[in-house]
Amino acid sequence: MKINIAVPSTGLQKVIEIDDEKRLQNLYERRMAQEIDGSVLGEEFTGYILRITGGNDKQGFPMRQGILTNTRVRLLMHKGHKGYRQRRAGERKRKSIRGCIVAQDIAVLNLAVVKIGDNPIAGLTDDSIPRRLGPKRANNIRALFNLTKDDDVTKYVISRTFTNKKGKTIRKAPKIQRLVTPLVLQRKRARKAAKLSSVLRNNEEAAAYKKVVAQRLAEQKEARRSLISKRRSTRKSAKLAAEVVAGN
Repeated sequence: MKINIAVPSTGLQKVIEIDDEKRLQNLYERRMAQEIDGSVLGEEFTGYILRITGGNDKQGFPMRQGILTNTRVRLLMHKGHKGYRQRRAGERKRKSIRGCIVAQDIAVLNLAVVKIGDNPIAGLTDDSIPRRLGPKRANNIRALFNLTKDDDVTKYVISRTFTNKKGKTIRKAPKIQRLVTPLVLQRKRARKAAKLSSVLRNNEEAAAYKKVVAQRLAEQKEARRSLISKRRSTRKSAKLAAEVVAGN
């Protein structure tokens, strides 16, 4: 079995191969995310604490957290699941996946160093690789360099300088995300002002609409009142005329 050991603090990793079944017995029936003593891998790892992060079996199927078995199972997967890549929107497919328990048919087991022991290991703890890609978000850059809000974040962004094919020196740096600049504040004020003006305009339009509706209702009432009064006067005049005719 191949053991892939990674040290996040130094950025290094190393692959060792263990064929001794007695030493591998200490890894069997362990789950992903469990921590193990480094001495089970050899004397040079004494004092180290390692965490199981995953692995692949001999056919290349990856281990997946949450599947409590040491064999392969077929699961109905959709977008976002480990071991499946969606080809069409909304597609689901039943795929084989390895359980989260280490078994004899695991070909590569991935381990991460949680605690470094006293003895340095060549290729793991004796050197460090600088981060080529740094954080992009402004708050993450501040957290990495322990900056305050008054410090200029653009001076601390991790960049790289290289020479292109034309022999020109180029500096590449990521665009800082969520950086509060005067232009961002200006746009925020503009959005707020537009929202406030929209609310005021809607209120004015609603008041004008209510005024027009009330005016039309008043006109309708006045027209109905005049119509009723005309009918009453017509009936009264007709009644008087009938009385005059009857008296003669």
